[in-house]
Amino acid sequence: MKIYLESFGCSASLASAEIMKASIERLGHELLSPGSAGQAEVYICNSCTVKYTTEQKILYKIRTMGEKGIQVIVSGCMPEVQLEDILHANPEAHILGINAVSHLGKLLFSIEQRKKAGLPGGERLELRISEPLGFLNVPRERSNPNIHICQISQGCNFACSYCIVKHARGKLRSFPPEEIVEDIRSAVADGCREIWLTSQDDSQYGMDTGVKLPELLHMISEISGDFKVRVGMMNPFSVLPILDDLVDAFDSDKIFKLLHLPIQSASHPVLKKMNRLHKMDDVDEIITKFRTRFEDLSLFTDIIVGFCDETDEDFEETVEWVKKYRPEKINISRYSPRPHTKAFSFRNLDSRVSVKRSHELHKVCEQIKLESKREMIGWKGRAFVSKYTEIGDVLTRTDSYRPVVISGSDLKPGEYTEVEITGAKPGYFLGKIIG
Repeated sequence: MKIYLESFGCSASLASAEIMKASIERLGHELLSPGSAGQAEVYICNSCTVKYTTEQKILYKIRTMGEKGIQVIVSGCMPEVQLEDILHANPEAHILGINAVSHLGKLLFSIEQRKKAGLPGGERLELRISEPLGFLNVPRERSNPNIHICQISQGCNFACSYCIVKHARGKLRSFPPEEIVEDIRSAVADGCREIWLTSQDDSQYGMDTGVKLPELLHMISEISGDFKVRVGMMNPFSVLPILDDLVDAFDSDKIFKLLHLPIQSASHPVLKKMNRLHKMDDVDEIITKFRTRFEDLSLFTDIIVGFCDETDEDFEETVEWVKKYRPEKINISRYSPRPHTKAFSFRNLDSRVSVKRSHELHKVCEQIKLESKREMIGWKGRAFVSKYTEIGDVLTRTDSYRPVVISGSDLKPGEYTEVEITGAKPGYFLGKIIG
């Protein structure tokens, strides 16, 4: 069958899509290229429900595909929390549960058998399993052959008032460390040189099993081969209990010195309403300890603007925090009420206020980014070759994950080289080899 797969959302969602793509090809189906969804016999939507705009785009896609007579399978987070919305848009949509990505073949087999028998679509199919299985040590069709996305856990043990993902993915279930290590070892053997550790919150890893993230990072660092590890998002309240051990684990040469620490807001009243279990003093302690150990650390964060009852003073606290700590990257989101969450019943701000604040914060962030990039021109140091670009240059990354593109070299992924940053583009630096 001709199958089109479209994926939305986070890196964990992308990892699931890679597993499903490998299943499609292994079973002998034709995986259609981007932009050819209209030719499909089966449309698979690997969904995300974090934002209302994404949700509406997905509902439109599955409705219009169904109207064209294309069989639709919906996977990802939406079927776990918005099944009624999916079926309202397409009553014949098949469902692949969040934990069942490696069982896609069973759904495709049933659909194909109906098609071969000349039967109409029949009743819609649902395939769900209670435990997350098949996320590690399974075949993948990677989006980039040099990058391996390793999901280390499923779910979350906390309950931020705005977050629907907790409802979709359930309580924390950390995957066995030995299986994670074997998954990464196999990926390195396959030629991957950059490993992304992903989950809903990496620093929660092992809270349910006993082997915490620092120990896991030590185990990963002992894997032989030339590769680097990008540790994903970690919430301040789950970092704090393991802070000292985590900083020590980051000292490994194989760990990028990148701290992705979402604060969401710098206002304590807003944090309390969000049910975020940290204080800004905690955030300061975490950043200070990381920056003291790693002078060239990169700091990423996430911020929600326009959350329920956020005042001008609350917002200004966040802006001042950004100006003080100057993160290299900030993911800015306007608050989007999500069903099933505690905040869904809260009073929302006028959307015009959220838009205004979003624009203001974006301007501040762009100014900081521009200044930071200018300061980096002339920097010299070691860089790790991550992957080839689409035009044949190489993308290298400094130890702090800053991207530096080198033209006209014979460098290969996995190698190290000494570089000098000579210029800056909006999303990366330009550099040359030195030494």
